[in-house]
Amino acid sequence: MALNFSINATISPPNPVKVNYKNSSKTLQNVKNLVNKIGIPSISSSPHESLQKGNWVKLICGASFEDVADIRNLSLVYTLAGVDCIDCAADASVVSAVSQGIEAARDILPVRRPWTMISVNDDEDLHFRKAEFDPEDCPLDCSRPCEKVCPADAILLEGKKSTAEVSHGTDMLGESKGGVITERCYGCGRCFPVCPYDKIREVTYVRDATATAELLERNDVDAIEIHTSGRQITPFEELWDGLGDSVRNLRLVAVSLPNNGETTIPSMNKMYSIMEPHLSCFNLWQLDGRPMSGDIGRGATRESIAFAVQLAAAKDRPPGFLQLAGGTNAHTVAGLKKEGLFRTSITKHSTDEKSTAILLSSSNALIGGIAYGGYARKIVGRVLNSLQSQHGLALIEDHPDHLLEALQEAIALFGKKRYENQNPNFLLSGIFDSSGAAETAIVTAGASCRLLVLCLTAHVGCVRIWATVKELQVPLSC
Repeated sequence: MALNFSINATISPPNPVKVNYKNSSKTLQNVKNLVNKIGIPSISSSPHESLQKGNWVKLICGASFEDVADIRNLSLVYTLAGVDCIDCAADASVVSAVSQGIEAARDILPVRRPWTMISVNDDEDLHFRKAEFDPEDCPLDCSRPCEKVCPADAILLEGKKSTAEVSHGTDMLGESKGGVITERCYGCGRCFPVCPYDKIREVTYVRDATATAELLERNDVDAIEIHTSGRQITPFEELWDGLGDSVRNLRLVAVSLPNNGETTIPSMNKMYSIMEPHLSCFNLWQLDGRPMSGDIGRGATRESIAFAVQLAAAKDRPPGFLQLAGGTNAHTVAGLKKEGLFRTSITKHSTDEKSTAILLSSSNALIGGIAYGGYARKIVGRVLNSLQSQHGLALIEDHPDHLLEALQEAIALFGKKRYENQNPNFLLSGIFDSSGAAETAIVTAGASCRLLVLCLTAHVGCVRIWATVKELQVPLSC
């Protein structure tokens, strides 16, 4: 049976460290230069515009991840990288950590504030659980596979020092007996099957609707995401009713659901009919392919892409943006492009009513964007682990070398596919048929078009174009 759950995380203030301010100032300037060079979309565009264009990117801190020190630093890094939304646990201290990270980023550069989203569940859900075990029950000769397999470093054994509360242990910053660090465990479940003695238990919980409604009254909460199985509508309706008028303060309401085959669309329509009378903002459907698996490998994203293909083709789905999640990683965009779903929209022909995909159409994108969770935390988490091992609990902006490294990792995840149209001075390449004549290309950038003159280098059978010369500001009608 699920329990109502709330946790108030606390962290000790960072230990004072000596900082080389001359080098730090130079590295911090490199951080600013990197953001300005790429042309982060969030400086000039809104999250809603990103959804419309298919550029939306959400960071998932984790519905059960409550390490406020990491969450603050993650929020800072990904705000600078240009995310449109940061999704976190429905806990007051966690929301405050997100806000602190966002404002710290905005102190460095005047980026637009991403939306803050809190995640709740209407019933038992994989995202809302914790692992638990008593290390005193573990045999002395156990090889501790649970500790090795945990992607969040949430299992601590052999009396190592900890900076967070452990489910079974002694005081913080002291020698601990070990166990699960509850604030870091986000419920991936990988430790359950590997325990050779079956000692690890699952503790599930359901977020309280009244406490959630109070959080939604805060001025730093912009959105809510409701995780549901989609199989039973009653728990969803009870939660929605329990939130009451608090949803009127929001900019976005998201519903995260798995692929239930033929029953998916009917369930979505029923849930939308429940929400619609009190829905005064945009809504979004999160297509949860393979939950909490993006850090496992390339193939983890296949289920989310297949889900997107199915929903994109459905004619009777309810209103709302579509966004991928569950297994998303560095290969997700390539998979969407292969299916013709990356930054495309559907336009109806007046003659035969057939749908045609149009790149960068002015209408809403077919797929609004992508949410990155485990993979996004993993690539930046390596830097945060290095930061903590060297400096203890620290603010990442106080160590700009780590900030620069983390930001480079975050930007590499989004890649040029997100930024390519923000800065007109980028390199284009492609293959055109060999004709011996000059070619031109029109590149859409926002609402205007620019004519680029391309220098061609001849090859056998074809010509590879490399953009060059100079941008000509020529008025064009597109």
